[in-house]
Amino acid sequence: MLRPMKDCGLRPKNIQANIVLSEFCPAPLQKVTMRRVALGKLIMFRSAAIACLALLAASPAWAQAQAPSDLFDGQALRVILCGTSGPLPDPGRAKSCTLIIAGDEAYVVDTGPESWEQIARMGIPGTRISGIFLTHFHSDHIGDLGEFRMQTMVAGRNQKLKVFGPKGIKSVVDGFNQAYREDARHRLAHHGADIINLKAADLEARPIAAGFRGELNAEEVVFEKDGLKVTAFEVDHDPVRPAVGYRFDWKGRSAVVTGDTALASNLTENARKADVLVSDTLAANMIGQAQKAAASGGNARNAKILADIPDYHLSPAEAAKTANDAGVGLLVFSHLVPSAQARSPLFLADVEDIRPGSGWVLGFDGLRIDLPTGGEEIRQSALLPKP
Repeated sequence: MLRPMKDCGLRPKNIQANIVLSEFCPAPLQKVTMRRVALGKLIMFRSAAIACLALLAASPAWAQAQAPSDLFDGQALRVILCGTSGPLPDPGRAKSCTLIIAGDEAYVVDTGPESWEQIARMGIPGTRISGIFLTHFHSDHIGDLGEFRMQTMVAGRNQKLKVFGPKGIKSVVDGFNQAYREDARHRLAHHGADIINLKAADLEARPIAAGFRGELNAEEVVFEKDGLKVTAFEVDHDPVRPAVGYRFDWKGRSAVVTGDTALASNLTENARKADVLVSDTLAANMIGQAQKAAASGGNARNAKILADIPDYHLSPAEAAKTANDAGVGLLVFSHLVPSAQARSPLFLADVEDIRPGSGWVLGFDGLRIDLPTGGEEIRQSALLPKP
């Protein structure tokens, strides 16, 4: 039985309009109705496209991020967190990454997974990044090294990007170069030599700490430029040897990044009178609870891993004690394990008994700390929303 003529094709109720038409509408009206359906789809598509473009233009979330204009004004040493999670999953945080800005150049300590995305979200220009300093080679500290290679190249980097690190740095850098070399060639073929400079594409390994012997008392100036001095010092992340932290001194202000470490006197000595200490942080009490749960649940593998990790990381209380002993201005908790529970009172248990709340901050991706030259002021702000 035919559908009434007035309904044919005007309000097709089946998305497969051609089937509806062939079965129910007289042949003379099928072509007319199909043209109406096609026209309707075109109008809907154009409307949706216009709406999407309007959203792109109006919404800051979709807009190209731009860093604040004063970041590279040379008026302060700046510390920006671009990854504050440990290796456990956390949708609100990237893995280990800290950005140091001195003058008009930026330096990165560790390139954990997702950290380049946070750099991009903050609008930090890739061409400003002049060097990368790796503390050790666990995956949560190096996973985005290839992205830093590629993204800074695409941004217009015109020389090889230096990557400093302890023994093993050459094999790590060679591996990332090999893995990303075809990517660079494809981009050259697509965008041309005016955009992609293959001669500058590679990372360049800069080995440091050759004299560090595991005695946990060594330090070495590894980089100096335009008044910036970077000192590497040995930390206790046994069996990772050597593992290092870094101290950045510029125009009378200083910032220290611990890397992963247990409590160590060499860390305290190299953090002496620093304005900022960005510290490794593992809540051993919470990890202990998780370890017991894994063991009682029959997950022997996870129980073993969870039992192993507390002894080569700082607890929040140990980090607070280190900051006090070193006379640090501001302690910043980073490399948070477990980061998804970092706002639980259990995570920072006992910290308030050791160090006043004005002397520490729970780090988050996008935390910006300014250390203006010529004084002792420490200013905090945010380049990304808190998780």
